[in-house]
Amino acid sequence: MSNDLKRTLNLKDSISVVAGSMIGCGIFIVSADIARQTNNTWFLLFVWILAGVFSLSGALAYTEPVLNIKEDGGQYMFLKKMYNDLTAFLYGWSLLLVIQTATIGAVCIAVGKFIGIIFPFISSSIYLINLPFCHISLQQIFALLVCIILTYVNSKGIKYGVLTQNIFTATKILSILAIIVFGLFFGCSLPVIKSNFFNTLSFSDFTFSNLEIISAAAVGAIFSMVTWNNITFISAEVKNPDKNIPLALFWGVVLVGILYFLINILYTFSIPLEQIKTAPEDIVAVVLMQNITGEIGKYIIAIIIMISAAGSANGLILTGARVYYQMAKDRLLFRNLAVVNRKTKVPVNSLWLQCFWSCIFILFCGNYSELLDYVIYAALIFYVLTAIGIFIYRYKYPNCKKINSVFGMLFSLLGIFIIYSLTMHKFANSMKSLLIIATGIPVYYVWQKYKLITNKENPS
Repeated sequence: MSNDLKRTLNLKDSISVVAGSMIGCGIFIVSADIARQTNNTWFLLFVWILAGVFSLSGALAYTEPVLNIKEDGGQYMFLKKMYNDLTAFLYGWSLLLVIQTATIGAVCIAVGKFIGIIFPFISSSIYLINLPFCHISLQQIFALLVCIILTYVNSKGIKYGVLTQNIFTATKILSILAIIVFGLFFGCSLPVIKSNFFNTLSFSDFTFSNLEIISAAAVGAIFSMVTWNNITFISAEVKNPDKNIPLALFWGVVLVGILYFLINILYTFSIPLEQIKTAPEDIVAVVLMQNITGEIGKYIIAIIIMISAAGSANGLILTGARVYYQMAKDRLLFRNLAVVNRKTKVPVNSLWLQCFWSCIFILFCGNYSELLDYVIYAALIFYVLTAIGIFIYRYKYPNCKKINSVFGMLFSLLGIFIIYSLTMHKFANSMKSLLIIATGIPVYYVWQKYKLITNKENPS
């Protein structure tokens, strides 16, 4: 076994990882919940603009640590250099415990959910195991298979994982573009536009309370875009990372942000706000396509969402395992997780640990929306810590490369306000997320004690 990862990803591959990880099923689903929370068409679009500005400012801010901190592990290493081992460990711990694995589980569940539209027997109401203490549906079994198969593909080598990612990304971008073009030509309705946009907003609506509501509602939109940072996890496998990672972050986020905004414009030009709010299963895209093409539209959207979700899961599986690999190299997790297969050049043990924990979420949570709030809350905390940490790093290392401070400041301020809004409006789930992060503190100190004992017993 070897412990060296191989640089194989070019700029096109890197953009594919950024965009492909971001585009999942959220864009087809979360607009319904945003519409219910904001109850205003303009606010619905503003939420997506806020999510886009937040993500792009974050991607541009992350350019600075990318240029200065070269070690494997991306954001994990940023936090380690900016703060200390404990902060970095808490991030890796949260990533493994909920942020990455719960998101993988959620999007795999989405794949199972939408294959069920085409094959109704793959349903959440048809159980393979139905006991008082255990309910496992065929939909969950299908989601498990998706997670395991994609992990197996990535375990065979990064070239297979990236090839799979490129195919998924190209397919879903072309599919979304086709929906936008087709919808603008055949779905737009002047009466709907008048109903949704005329006399629906006044200056009196711009209150601090409404800004809080908009920020809390942005959870779904940010969840649909939040994984742009995953490219930093595999920086050791990107060719010319100083150039390609910043470019991939910028173009990947810009591409996805534009697509997401255009498809929401299409929703609001084609579907009355009340129908957006009450879309069956919250799948607004199905309402859109059924209005244009009839019943067949439901199946077209189901296939597109399946491809999108599977592509997102593949990107998350590909990147996330590299963090646990780096933590193990730093002796903050079991050393076996640092093993890189000599032939495939991937951290196979980390991949399968991630798969195992994602499958736990699939089996025992099984609900996409249930995971959303506290995944985002935990992720936002570390995003903000990283953005603030840029300025701490400058203080520690005055000669480091510096990028425009505006991006980091904007990202930090937006992130803090969204965290505040979530705490006020979704207190219970926010505290669950905080508790998940906090459980890592005693684990870290127990691990340090175990490591100290091990070093004494095996000095070398």
